[in-house]
Amino acid sequence: MKSIELKVARIGNSRGVRLPAESLRRYGIGAVVLMEERSDGLLLRTPGPGVEKLTWADTAREMAAESGAWNEWDSTTTDGLDDIPWTPGPSRHAADKKSRYTVKPRKAKPA
Repeated sequence: MKSIELKVARIGNSRGVRLPAESLRRYGIGAVVLMEERSDGLLLRTPGPGVEKLTWADTAREMAAESGAWNEWDSTTTDGLDDIPWTPGPSRHAADKKSRYTVKPRKAKPA
């Protein structure tokens, strides 16, 4: 998806943006739009139920009900990734950084 920079305009005590007519047509936006505040930004969507996503079990049932051949999916197992040698390298996770604190070895107790 392409990003479009929109200008924020003053509308009374509020602010607003103008949405391109092409986007309004593409997403079926009429007189009302819903805004959801999310952790990664704002989402504008049409009112009504969202698109229902299938579970893996539902997807498998629908695939089984289709009369199509699903053997093309087997080609993904021959992508050659199993033939590439892989050796684990150093971890690059932030949680795996070496601590600046060290543990001093204990002195042996005299017998």
